[in-house]
Amino acid sequence: MGRIEAVNTIGDAVQSFDRDGYYVARSLFPEEIVSALVGLIDRSLSPALAPVEFEADVHYPGAPPSKSSPGGNTPRRLLHAYGRDALFQHVARNPQVVSLLKALIGSDSIRLSQNHHNCVMTKHPGFSSVTSWHQDIRYWRFDRRELVSTWLALGPENEHNGGLMVIPGSHKLDFEPGQFDAALFLRTDLPANEALLARAVAIELYAGDMLFFHSRTLHAAGQNESTVIKRSLVYTYRAEDNQPIPETRSAVYEDIPVS
Repeated sequence: MGRIEAVNTIGDAVQSFDRDGYYVARSLFPEEIVSALVGLIDRSLSPALAPVEFEADVHYPGAPPSKSSPGGNTPRRLLHAYGRDALFQHVARNPQVVSLLKALIGSDSIRLSQNHHNCVMTKHPGFSSVTSWHQDIRYWRFDRRELVSTWLALGPENEHNGGLMVIPGSHKLDFEPGQFDAALFLRTDLPANEALLARAVAIELYAGDMLFFHSRTLHAAGQNESTVIKRSLVYTYRAEDNQPIPETRSAVYEDIPVS
């Protein structure tokens, strides 16, 4: 699996994103912001400040089977990040991030979803789970399947500690229902998916790097086999005219204008 290389201009970023379904902006946030975010997150993890999703809640491979099992109190996500602290809001509304999002989404007016992602993703040594291949849009309901998520690395991310893997160009593909299982994860036991899975790329990130990825891009992640907690801040954005469908999970909380 190869490493994603950076590109340098917004035009290059748009071209790369349109082709591959993802783009990495290197060193987008300085060390002092990253350190402040790590401190804030660690204070929110011990004790875990609600709302929290625990590894035992998701029942993914490698997760503790229940809250009463060893590791059952391992946090997976700190939910509702935007409303937790002004520092999280600073990242979400950062002018460089917003400018790039406008170009990638193709809109001068974008909104942050409070219903999807909007969280701190963590992977703890020993009790982290595997996230199988999927598209985020599988459970999201909008007028168009055109949303972009941002993933801010707050430390090194790679295959060893459960970093993301993606399949380039998968955001442009049309899939047959049988290519996915009952939970809408891509089937790895299906010969028809073998060539697709062989295209997988491991994303190597460093503290301050931000990954932008399309809501239809297939991605997955393994367990954290290191000795250090992995922390990432994740948001999802849409064009203002790409409305959530009423009375669905995507419309529970009002989206936030960021431009």
